[in-house]
Amino acid sequence: MIFVSRYDLRMQGVLNPLQVLADSFETRFNPFTLETPRCLLPLANTPLIEYTLEFLAMSGVADIYVYCGAHTEAVERYIQASKWHPSAPASPFNSLEIVKTTARSVGDALRDLDARDLITGDFLLVHGDLVSNLPIDAALAGHRARRIADKNAIMTMILRTGGLGSHRTKSKGITPVFVVDPTKSRCLHYEEMHPLQANKYVNIDPELLSTHTEMEIRTDLIDCGIDICTPDVLALWAESFDYEVPRRHFLHGVLKDYELNGKTIHTEIVEEHYAARVFNLQSYEAVSKDVLGRWTYPLVPDSNLVAGQTYKFERGGLCKENGVILARTCKAGKRTVLGKDTSIGDGSVVSNSIIGRRCHIGKNVTIQNAYIWDDVVVEDGSTIDRAIIASEAVIGKKCKIRPGSLLSYRVRIGDNKETKEGSRITRAERGEPPVAVRTDTSVVGEGGEGYPLDEEEDSDDEGVAFHSNLIYSTAHLNLSSESISTLNSNFSSATPTQSRSRLSSFAGSISDDGDPSSSNETFHHDAVNGLLDALKEGDDFDSAKLEFMGLRLSNNASDHQMRRAIAVAFTKRIAQLVEGEKMEASKAAAKAFGAPGAEKFLKEVAVGTKNLEDDQVDFIACLQKDLVHRGSGAIILAAVLKELYQMDILEEEAMFRWWDESEALGEAEDKEMKRVREKTAPLIQWFKDNDSEESDDSEEASDDSD
Repeated sequence: MIFVSRYDLRMQGVLNPLQVLADSFETRFNPFTLETPRCLLPLANTPLIEYTLEFLAMSGVADIYVYCGAHTEAVERYIQASKWHPSAPASPFNSLEIVKTTARSVGDALRDLDARDLITGDFLLVHGDLVSNLPIDAALAGHRARRIADKNAIMTMILRTGGLGSHRTKSKGITPVFVVDPTKSRCLHYEEMHPLQANKYVNIDPELLSTHTEMEIRTDLIDCGIDICTPDVLALWAESFDYEVPRRHFLHGVLKDYELNGKTIHTEIVEEHYAARVFNLQSYEAVSKDVLGRWTYPLVPDSNLVAGQTYKFERGGLCKENGVILARTCKAGKRTVLGKDTSIGDGSVVSNSIIGRRCHIGKNVTIQNAYIWDDVVVEDGSTIDRAIIASEAVIGKKCKIRPGSLLSYRVRIGDNKETKEGSRITRAERGEPPVAVRTDTSVVGEGGEGYPLDEEEDSDDEGVAFHSNLIYSTAHLNLSSESISTLNSNFSSATPTQSRSRLSSFAGSISDDGDPSSSNETFHHDAVNGLLDALKEGDDFDSAKLEFMGLRLSNNASDHQMRRAIAVAFTKRIAQLVEGEKMEASKAAAKAFGAPGAEKFLKEVAVGTKNLEDDQVDFIACLQKDLVHRGSGAIILAAVLKELYQMDILEEEAMFRWWDESEALGEAEDKEMKRVREKTAPLIQWFKDNDSEESDDSEEASDDSD
């Protein structure tokens, strides 16, 4: 779906029409988009279009064209009844016009737009699945300056740095490659690489190497889908009917034909704020988690973006509306959203999930990492794991909805039925004219309603086929717990004195941990933040322990992963006290470990398993690894070990063994790991001296007795 809107920035000396593409012209969200346009699909219980229009309103947009094909009537009805319609008293827009089209691709839509002569000045082009709190004033100013200096500078793309790691919002499999001249912020070449292609390299014109003194090849950039364009952009689309998609066709083609058209395309690379498109199921899950993690603030549920919403963000990370009914023995965990009039029965557990309005969740139901829309019924004893359940669906008793399952509107799953991983089930009518399709009981069970959607890909492009096959299954996405707002590039290059993002210790310890079994990042992220909240708020650790152990069991986390999460939470809190509140390291350690119930928690959970000394050595190593990433890490480590020894949580023998094993590495020891333990040397020596004195005293006493 395409949004096109007119941008009134006369105060800044710029007049920009804005264009919004509200139709994706793709089937990535089937079976849901068979009946509902993508821009009206709910993300965190708010239609996607709301996030996009909020971004445009925050950016000062005056006039908007919404360009859409499928389900145009549904979009019209929604806009007319919303606060965005120009007739609404509080609407920030002068005009909002929906442009109907029969286009089958973005290229067709933009060529149609050019033929209509709706756009006469510079315009902003975005998609109707954009979630962003990014201010674009700097990008607009840069674009304007380039336009004044060179009329051939036709477009500025806004790109977000994402680091070289596996960000949730970075596409899995498809790697966009931007070749940029950093001295001019100019994009010189663009390619998309994927695992199915024969050649694993980028083809750069040798002429570019001779005409540009500096060049960066970037694979760490996340395409926000925000383009500042001139009318020349539409003219170039109109000149080539081969262009179908904005990047792989248009961008690549214009840059390749620079000698013929003389047009330049530039980049605005941003490192702050949030911007991402919900362009497939992988990004739907990724952006949903970022909304729950509040990276998108103020675009979060408790901002109540839609009229009538009453969300409140409660202590513990639960966000719910008025009228929610929770049974006494049910558990609604962190990073969970519950819509109005939803009820959850006794013994049910809901975690890391979003549940819409008027849903009925029965007794002893387990829901995790799931997205359940409005008016859904889940009957007693059922389990839903990493699935999307559309409105008015019914899940029978003792069902098991496997990861990656997509159940569309009004689908009914019979009692005791287990869906296959990655199954897509719908009740949509098909054909021309539309007719109902017969229920397949082998898929939905006895008494169920629905049939499997099994469409063939209509593209012969290997990259598109790979991407499409990948995004239909959320079961094997292996998503990172890093938000788009967390930069891996910082973790690898920052010195200990540089400032860190709020997840830096977590990401750093993951990237530095050589243990391949330590990849359970979801557990680590949630566990660290849960313990950190308890430390900040001074809560008793009994409830924190209960939640921590529940997370461990649900994620099957190992003892090492458990110790690593505990270590990171405590060192992060101590570092906040030392670096933020300028507290002495010894006092900060005493305050953190002196929290109500913390001593018991550390003894029973962190070092209280079978191999006591091994566990203590591993816990010290986890503390050391995290403190590598902190400017005051060396001082904090010494203070932490002293405090833990005085609390009888760590024993001398464990500290001696950790120290001696590190010393034995010699030159092979990592320099940063060695640096962060240097301040601990006097403490270790003091222990050894004490041991020696006690041994001498013991010998003297023995001699005297003789």
